[in-house]
Amino acid sequence: MGIAKRTLVLRGKTSHFHRIMKRWKCTCSYDGTDFYGWQSQPTFRGVQDKIEAALSKILKRKIDIFGSGRTDSGAHARGQVFHFDADWSYGEKAMKMALMTLLPDSIQIHSFFEVPVDFHARFSAIGKRYVYQIFRGFAAPEDSRYYFSTGERKTILDFDLMQEASSVFLGKHDFTAYSAASEGVQKGRINPVKTIQKIEMIQEHAKIRIYFEGSSFLYKMIRSLTGALIRVGEEKLTRGDLEEILESKKRTERVKTAPAKGLFLEEVYYKD
Repeated sequence: MGIAKRTLVLRGKTSHFHRIMKRWKCTCSYDGTDFYGWQSQPTFRGVQDKIEAALSKILKRKIDIFGSGRTDSGAHARGQVFHFDADWSYGEKAMKMALMTLLPDSIQIHSFFEVPVDFHARFSAIGKRYVYQIFRGFAAPEDSRYYFSTGERKTILDFDLMQEASSVFLGKHDFTAYSAASEGVQKGRINPVKTIQKIEMIQEHAKIRIYFEGSSFLYKMIRSLTGALIRVGEEKLTRGDLEEILESKKRTERVKTAPAKGLFLEEVYYKD
């Protein structure tokens, strides 16, 4: 089955012409240290702003892109997905090369290809995979932008306790207590019930990585889950405490939000 096209009719005073609008799906990565998150900002410091500006210059018209979701200020991505509509006919390589000349080194485009016009980077997504990176002790300069360093707490961060307690979060739950979305939940704008299919923890010497896979996540949810697991590793919370907090459906100061610098959006999943 061929990919459907949309026709945009542009009319002037004396003539009109047709442009065939195609939908393009793109995957990008970025170092979010110096950005105020993915979403466009009045200060022009969102990752979205930089990509839209580059595409608008290449295509010589205003381009709006639509991402799979937001990432927090200071957080990173290895597999953020976005889409946009344009009448580009020069292929993937030419677009990637053009973008490389206009985007900062902190943003890279990995793929660019045509998709059906009913594809939507956000609403067509069926799941996401994130990773949070922790360094026990003080990370080296080349790692400090991408890991949360525990500093002097390294001697009491118990990986086994963290791993065992992480199973509390598996499955379908109301995660209000582990998010910063309580106002939206209370007003009925946000559904706090989410499903986490998989949590995988890997320890390599001083580095700990926690992978989360789920259908979707609430605002600051992964950072809150990670912060709670760190508290377990410090023996300041127990598995029972995590269960009690989860069931309470209320945000508490006992849950600390881990810094954004350790968080990466790894991959966005779509149906084949």
